[in-house]
Amino acid sequence: MTMEAQAREALARGDLTQVAQIAQQLTIAQPDRPEGFFLLGLAAAEAGQVAKALPMLEQAVARGPEAEHLAQYAKMLILLRRDGDAGRAARQAFALAPDDALTLDTIGCVLARLGDHEATIAPFEAAVAAQPDNAGFRYNLAAACGFTGRIDAARDHYEQILRTDPGDARVHYALAILSRQTQQSNHIARLETALKAAQRPEDTLRIRYALAKSHEDMGHATQAFAYLSQANAAHKKAIGYDPASDAAIFDAIEALFADGPPSNWGSGLDDPAPIFITGMPRTGTTLVDRILSSHPQVGSAGELQAMPLAVKQLSGTRSRLVIDPETIAASAAADPRAMGQAYIARASHHRPEGKAYVIDKLPANFLYIGHILHALPRAQIICLRRHPLDTVWSNYKNLFASQSSYYAYSYDLMDTARYYARFDRLMALWDRLFPGRVLQLSYEALVADQEAQTRRLLTYAGLPWDAACLSFHKNSAAVATPSAAQVRQPLNADAVARWKRHADALAPVREWLAGQGIAAD
Repeated sequence: MTMEAQAREALARGDLTQVAQIAQQLTIAQPDRPEGFFLLGLAAAEAGQVAKALPMLEQAVARGPEAEHLAQYAKMLILLRRDGDAGRAARQAFALAPDDALTLDTIGCVLARLGDHEATIAPFEAAVAAQPDNAGFRYNLAAACGFTGRIDAARDHYEQILRTDPGDARVHYALAILSRQTQQSNHIARLETALKAAQRPEDTLRIRYALAKSHEDMGHATQAFAYLSQANAAHKKAIGYDPASDAAIFDAIEALFADGPPSNWGSGLDDPAPIFITGMPRTGTTLVDRILSSHPQVGSAGELQAMPLAVKQLSGTRSRLVIDPETIAASAAADPRAMGQAYIARASHHRPEGKAYVIDKLPANFLYIGHILHALPRAQIICLRRHPLDTVWSNYKNLFASQSSYYAYSYDLMDTARYYARFDRLMALWDRLFPGRVLQLSYEALVADQEAQTRRLLTYAGLPWDAACLSFHKNSAAVATPSAAQVRQPLNADAVARWKRHADALAPVREWLAGQGIAAD
């Protein structure tokens, strides 16, 4: 057995010390060959030492491009948020026509992290063709099919996974949100069986959400709320969410901009800036993104972390969180122009080719409106507003990234109401400081008069009228949000006043919001 084979065997059984020892010997015996450096990089990566893994993988790639090496290098780059370099490495790896499934799947995962879901289909399909029994590879392909509108293909792949593993909770939830469940076509019985067999909390969470979604689709309000309340109560306890953590962030933003921008801030970057679509999640941000990106001059870059990361970078704080009170306070010392440059440097890798205008659709950018308007003074910002109780309910009933601090408030109705009230108060601050700079768009108004509100959107963005924006549901671009199914349908009023189905459960929220001066009739 060769030294490389020995090292790979040790890697397979998790003996990272032996991998490193053999790999080190390889680098000494064959300093011009990439294998030793590559294996050192893999060992460091498996140990969670990304910063140590990267230079070893760079050494491997420098000694001759091999698809496996480039794919793992791209994976490390994306973890370090070097998106442009990661994309180039992943695409170079795929161009070398790899035939091993793990390399192909890794390439697809990197492209998915970059938001290029259409480009993930080919490597994911090739990975599944190479290893058709690998459920993880097939799940990635199914998700990519769902994001890109290949609904029947997605369903077929998900069902094939369940034939082998009937308890796969990720798949049960994915199928529930893939399309509307009906009395004639649903998986309630199968989901209840899977729930009884579920042993891990994360599996129970997903299956309860799938049951809640199915019952909600079918008009079973009582059953939907019962499953949701069980799922959310357990998950809130598991993550230990404290509303004070989000309140402190709002406090820090309000303190920073209490009397306008920091006095030491100079001018920002006078370059063309994206159209930012912001707002509470589940308020129509994806819908507006699809409407605008249906215009021939506009492309969507998806939900970018570019602004939060630019603020973090320029603040210089060392906390592990992207946003926290310390980072917001420290950003007062940042240079807005440098902040704008840092944003553009990150966002440019996601810009669709051939489009004069680009959309950044991260809803949480409403927290950064003050930073955006100083770092990128030519930015156009749209903030979606939806009925308070529909907003609270829609956040509560959707399973976001379950470990993300962005959405930790959403597992309790009153926590979500408190978060909404702070959002509402912050938007009032931005409106006072920057009158007319942020277009606050009502979801209900858009549904009631699609053409008038679409014309209003285009006028605000400085775009000529184009009727394609009224046919946003024909937009073929990928959608990787919980709204994927809805935005592939013509605009309708089904989601307006949905909260009324749960009026009794939401009564304490309604009363509390009224006490905060927020009408929720």
